[in-house]
Order: sequence, then structure tokens, then C-alpha cells
Amino acid sequence: MTSKGTKSGGADAPITIKKYANRRLYNTATSSYVTLDHLAQMVKENTDFVVFDAKSGDDITRSVLTQIIVEEENKGQNLLPIGFLRQLIGFYGDSLGGVVPQYLEYSMQSFARNEEQMRGMMTSALDGLFPFQNFEEVNKQNMAFFENAMNMFNPFQIDQMKKSAQSSSKEEGPKDEAKDVDALKEEISAMQQKLDKLMGTKENG
Repeated sequence: MTSKGTKSGGADAPITIKKYANRRLYNTATSSYVTLDHLAQMVKENTDFVVFDAKSGDDITRSVLTQIIVEEENKGQNLLPIGFLRQLIGFYGDSLGGVVPQYLEYSMQSFARNEEQMRGMMTSALDGLFPFQNFEEVNKQNMAFFENAMNMFNPFQIDQMKKSAQSSSKEEGPKDEAKDVDALKEEISAMQQKLDKLMGTKENG
């Protein structure tokens, strides 16, 4: 179901969703009841919305988004590792708890900035063997192989490499730009060699 509404970052107000006591969700923009699946699709379409408790008027957007995550996890596509969940729970009530939201948001923004680049590299390197839309259809052996390949193309490492190269270039001057580029090429070449080795292992298996 597609809702006409504000794209995140737009000038218009976000769509208002009301949640009633019977747990039904009402989209005021389309004057229709919706489900968590509908809201999940709106998020994927970058359609901004807020959810209010119909009785109290409280903003419950955070709890509803959390419910969407729980529903998605229950469907089998597990994006949240158990170790991560344990660590996250451990920060509740901790003195560092106030820093965690900003850190997680920054990390996801960094991941998003490199998303298209990473998709392109993985599509080229793996020749479409593991489409991102079908994680749940990949068996355990293929998933382990995929995760190893993902680690080699870690977007945070790529982002850090770029920042390091840019910082070095500013400090040392234009003469060292070629060295920075060569260093990046060597890193990528090393990762490609590891990937080729994994591909060979996969084919022989």
C-alpha cells in the first residue's frame, strides 16, 4: 500500500498515524486503517510519519517502529545479532546510555552513505549469486560465505580509508595524493584476492 506523504527531509509535515486501544492503526492521510507491514513499507519508501496514541495524544512513534523491527525479525531475516542485542540491553541504565543513540545513528548514516557503492561492488564481485532481496532463501553455507565477503568490503573500513587518505592529503600536500591512491588500490587488491580465494573454495565445495 502506498501513501502519499512527506519524504524524509521534505518541507511538509509528516503523515499522522493514530493508534487506538484495539491496537488498530489509522492513517489520517488516506483515511484508512493500516498494519505494521504498511508502515514498514512507508519507511522503505522514505515516507515520513509519526504515530500518536489516539486516547492520550502521546507520541509513540519510537515504540511502533520498534514493533516493526520485532515483526521483521520474526519473519526470519535477522539483522540484529544476539551479541549486539545483549550489549544494547546492557547499556540501559548505564552512564554511557546517553551516547549510544548518537553513536548508532552515526554508524547507520555512515553505512547508508556507502550502501550503493557496496551493493555495486558485491554485485560485480559475486556476479549476482546472492541477491540482497533473498537473504532468507540462502542456506547456512552460502550465508557464511556471504558474510566473509561482506567483512572484506566493510563500508566503515572503506569510509575510514577515505577519511585517512583525505586527512593525509591535507597535511602532506598534493604531492602525496598519488601515494594515497596507490595505498587504496593496494587495499582493494588485497580484498579482491581474498574474495577470489573464497570463490575458489566455494566452487570446489
